[in-house]
Formats: sequence, C-alpha cells, structure tokens
Amino acid sequence: MHARSPKRFFTAAEYLAMERVADRKHEFYQGEMYAMAGGSPAHDQIAGRLITKLNVALEGRRCAVFTSDQRVRVGDSGLYTYPDVSVACGARFDEQGDTLLNPALVVEVLSEATEAYDRGKKFELYRTLPSLGDYVLASQTEPKLEHFARQPDGSWRLLVLGPGDRLHAGSLDCELAVDDVYRGVFDAGAS
Repeated sequence: MHARSPKRFFTAAEYLAMERVADRKHEFYQGEMYAMAGGSPAHDQIAGRLITKLNVALEGRRCAVFTSDQRVRVGDSGLYTYPDVSVACGARFDEQGDTLLNPALVVEVLSEATEAYDRGKKFELYRTLPSLGDYVLASQTEPKLEHFARQPDGSWRLLVLGPGDRLHAGSLDCELAVDDVYRGVFDAGAS
C-alpha cells in the first residue's frame, strides 16, 4: 500500500501567478484549484444569447458585459471564479487589470455537474459581494430563468421566469425577455 501525498494548497497569489499563464481556466477556493469543464452546445447558446441581449440592452451606458473568460474575485471569501456571464457598471479590476472585483449581475448556466454548487455554496459566496444586485440561474433543459434580486434590506427575492416573462435586472435597470434568451436553443439540431 502506498501512502497518499498530502494535498497541496496554494495562496491566492500563487494561484493567480499560475492562472495568468495557464492553458486552462481554474476556479480557486480556500487554497485549492479546480479545473473548469467545457459546456454543452445548449450551454454555449444560452450564455451567448444572454451576452448579446445584455450588450444591446446596455448600449450607450458605462456597463461592460463579460463572457466566461473573465475571472471574478468574490470579495474576501477566497473564491476566484469564471461566471458564465457577468456585468459591471464602472468596472473595477485588481492591480493586474485582469480580475473583476465588482460585478452587478452574474449568470450561471446550470449543468448537472454544477447545479448544486451554483445554487448553494457559490451563491452564498456571491451574496457577500456588495456590488451584486442580481444573480441568475439559467436552465439548459427548458426555457427558465431563476432570478435572485437583492432587496433594499439586503434580503434576496426569487422570481422564476418562463416563456412570455421578462427579467428585470434592477442593478442594471434593464430587461430581458426569456423568449429572446432561449429562441432557437431547443429547436431540432440547434443544441
């Protein structure tokens, strides 16, 4: 029997130094690095349509819409992650200029492998961001958006939105039609 090697833990500085030259993206939490998996065609279509619709809705404003290539530091929680979509108005970055610090809206497209984490621990950590006003979970199996909106008292309200509904992102003062986000995603051969 072979003895297991002790698990290697990294500092945030070590993680960032490695991540900035890595070929693959990694999430980082409490000293551990986790390789990020690729998404399905439906996942990519939904994220792409959200990015497109948000860019159109926010045109002419001081807001930036980011893809899953944008790393986000979740405050002092120790989490560095790559949301499927993030938006910041008056974006602030770390000293290297490559890690977003103040997203106002974050979207995660759900998958079997990440759904429990996205709904649980990850959302718990995201809620510590003072800048975050809207957190959206997008189903990739049906046209459904779960919109968590921060209330003036700091609590979060959940709205489950489906066909015919509109998501109002209060932190951005913009709206998206659920039908526009999912148009064509479930058509034969589209996903």
